[in-house]
Amino acid sequence: MTTKSISRLHGPSVDYAIAAFRVVIGFLFFCHGTSTLFAWPTAPHGGHTAAVGAWPSWWGAVIQLVCGAALFLGLGTRIAAFIASGSMAYAYFWSHQPDGVLPIQNNGELSAIFCWALFLMIFLGAGALSLDRLIARGGRTAQSDDGTAGEHGPTTELREVNA
Repeated sequence: MTTKSISRLHGPSVDYAIAAFRVVIGFLFFCHGTSTLFAWPTAPHGGHTAAVGAWPSWWGAVIQLVCGAALFLGLGTRIAAFIASGSMAYAYFWSHQPDGVLPIQNNGELSAIFCWALFLMIFLGAGALSLDRLIARGGRTAQSDDGTAGEHGPTTELREVNA
C-alpha cells in the first residue's frame, strides 16, 4: 500500500462520514445518560435510575449526557471524546473486568466499543457540520478543526512512498 492510496481518504466525503460517526456515537452516548438519569427513553439496566451523586453511576451518566450532547453537536469534540473515552475505560475496568478477562466474558463489549470509538474521535475531530467548525470560521476564514489551512484538512500533497 502506498501513501498515495492513503491520501484518497481525505476530502469532503470523509469529512461528512466523520461527522455522521460523531453524531451517531454522540446520540447513543447521550441516550445512555438520559436512560440512567431519567429512565428515558427506557429504564436503565437494572430498572432503577441512579441516585443523585451516587458514585460512579450518577457521575458516569452525567458524563454520558453532557459529552454525548457535545459530541452530537460537535462542540468541544476532542475534549468531550477524551473525557467520555476515559469514563468508558473506567467503566470497563471497574465494572466489567472483575467478571472475566475478555469483554465477551464479562458483558463489557459496549463499554469497550464506546471507549475505542470515542478514543478515535479524539484524533478525527468533529468533521463537517459541527459547532466547532462554525466557531472556528467565525475567527478565521478557512481553518479546519485540526488547525490546518483549508476546509477539509491538510492542503499538502502526500508523495508516493512504497510501504
